[in-house]
Amino acid sequence: MSAPVSTVNDAVQAALATVNDPEIRRPITELGMVRSAEVGENGVVLVELLLTVAGCPMKDKLRTDITDAVSTVSGVTGVEIEFGVMSPEQRQELQAKLRGGATEEPVIPFAQPGSRTRVYAVASGKGGVGKSSVTVNLAAALAARGLSVGVVDADIYGHSVPRMLGADGRPTRVEDMIMPPQAHGVKVISIGMFTDGNAAVVWRGPMLHRALQQFLADVYWGDLDVLLLDLPPGTGDVAISLAQLLPNAEILVVTTPQAAAAEVAERAGAIALQTHQRVVGVIENMSWLELPDGSRMEVFGAGGGQTVADSLTQTIGAQVPLLGQVPLDTRVREAGDDGNPIVLAEPDSPAAKALDQVADRLALRRESLLGKPLGLKPAGR
Repeated sequence: MSAPVSTVNDAVQAALATVNDPEIRRPITELGMVRSAEVGENGVVLVELLLTVAGCPMKDKLRTDITDAVSTVSGVTGVEIEFGVMSPEQRQELQAKLRGGATEEPVIPFAQPGSRTRVYAVASGKGGVGKSSVTVNLAAALAARGLSVGVVDADIYGHSVPRMLGADGRPTRVEDMIMPPQAHGVKVISIGMFTDGNAAVVWRGPMLHRALQQFLADVYWGDLDVLLLDLPPGTGDVAISLAQLLPNAEILVVTTPQAAAAEVAERAGAIALQTHQRVVGVIENMSWLELPDGSRMEVFGAGGGQTVADSLTQTIGAQVPLLGQVPLDTRVREAGDDGNPIVLAEPDSPAAKALDQVADRLALRRESLLGKPLGLKPAGR
């Protein structure tokens, strides 16, 4: 005898609850996307699914995941899916649900006192030191450790993170919220996802501030363990805006061993004195070139990273460590051009190992208890 229809219906609902929306990463049943799911007499299940927007880029992914999940139910002989689109009222309801019922102007979740997200702003004094490569590889390495990671490409004029991370998708808008594309388990947002082709971005300071604010407040990031921001070189408008919007962000300074690069890197780190932010450490990139005979060629000199760390320690009055030295390796560039970070593409390479060691230090660093409620009560007399 076949199973009762009511039992099959319950099993189908349970199966649908295991399917997550690819962008929001929450069950489609919880998000109100399943309008109906009925089992026909012939065992074919008809699922009516409401997409957040008509041109949902993940439509095919949803079709596959739903079909795979429901097909495992005993008594089901087939799955048919009809797609509809949420009404404005349904999208607003979804938006309120994702924001915890809040209907006011969205706030930046990472700036709230109870936020558990570690925010790292990757800075450099000048361009060309590999700041974006370091950001992308740290993000991929942290995600590979099972952490929930997001990256904001805050280098508005010189955005390059999407290519280097292989994030070729487009953000999806749900009312006033933006769903960020993902690549290698990392959520990413960049102004390059909103421009046509390789068009230049020509903005003044206030527009840069507003763009950064939208990336932080309007994008639905979910519960992140780590947020990395790839800053533009120097100490300009974006660095100042970051200090205003995310005063709890910690600064990672990237430099090369070259003395000229180290000098300007010190300035990028010393901005923490004015913004009252913590410099978590220095990363020296392109430290040396390993030759076939095992020797090292110090193409850009030596000692720049340690010099920056020592100088910032003295200037700021707090210990600023040299977190790691990353060798010069053409595979880092090749992996970035292919959208497959070297920590994933060539994990045994010296550059990948050095970046992995930095990721270990960032992932395992203990959080400060400053300003956090400890839940302690005075002992009674």
